[in-house]
Amino acid sequence: MEPSSTEVAAVPALPAESGLHARVLEHLGTAICGGALAPGSVLNIDELVDRYAVSRSVVREVLRVLASMGFIEARRRVGVMIRPASAWNVFDPQVIRWRLASAGRMAQLRSITELRTAVEPHAAFLAASRIGRDEASDLVGLAAKMWAAGEAGDEERFLHLDIEFHRRVLLASGNEMFVRLQELVAEVLTGRHKHHLMPHHPHEQALQMHADVAQAIQRRDGDRARQAMVQLMEQAFDEMKSLWEQTSEPDRGATTR
Repeated sequence: MEPSSTEVAAVPALPAESGLHARVLEHLGTAICGGALAPGSVLNIDELVDRYAVSRSVVREVLRVLASMGFIEARRRVGVMIRPASAWNVFDPQVIRWRLASAGRMAQLRSITELRTAVEPHAAFLAASRIGRDEASDLVGLAAKMWAAGEAGDEERFLHLDIEFHRRVLLASGNEMFVRLQELVAEVLTGRHKHHLMPHHPHEQALQMHADVAQAIQRRDGDRARQAMVQLMEQAFDEMKSLWEQTSEPDRGATTR
């Protein structure tokens, strides 16, 4: 049976609407994270419709998503108001991506690295007792591939392997809460790469630490796996601290070590 003209016309409208939604959401999200739209600012739906040349339904959907992230709230007789950063859902990967694109990216990198330092070493400890034999062998092989990509200066491949390595450690921990952090880790590693906050050639020490983590997990040595991951997290922190000092970028809201 041939589809009607109405059905044919409706098909391309979905991705177009989706594209408009993504564009407006990206622009407003980065503007809020970057401070161009300060806390207390009021968004007017009609003005957003005119500015972005989109329908009111698109704007309402974008505002719904921003509200779910804690970015905005509707107030009677006031309108849609921007909320302070303390109200944001800082675990949302998209929020992390926008914050990494803002002037406060170093503070974002610091806070996530401190979170990773608290979680990933224990994930490695748990993985040593819970990982399967084949998965452990694959993790060791992955560390070897990272070493080869790092020495070759293949940044794209190294990034992909690095994300996969940490994803597998979190997954092997067997803790569903830890596993959910894999998207955050992927965002911070991607952000460091995108904003040129990683060395072109990873330090040999970092490559060795990944290998140490994998080998300790394979040997089911939880204490060694945890310590190796702690050293890896501290090395990542030191890299970022050095970059922050070189760029003199403000480290907003971060604690000192």
